[in-house]
Amino acid sequence: MATTLRFRLNISREESLRYYQGTATSVVVRAENGQRLQFPAEHIRQFIDQKGVQGIFSISFDNDNKLVGLKRIG
Repeated sequence: MATTLRFRLNISREESLRYYQGTATSVVVRAENGQRLQFPAEHIRQFIDQKGVQGIFSISFDNDNKLVGLKRIG
């Protein structure tokens, strides 16, 4: 059974370039439940736009803590 957590991202356009270009290799966030999450930056590249990355996201992990899904929900 997958574990799903929610978190908010507000990454500026300038900072998001580090994720897009690969100089920043991981994203570290605090989930709504207070849990610290770290996952590969490649997973947020699809959400980068002219303003950077903003929104509320849902992330799912399997029982081995492998990321199985990331989506913007708000």
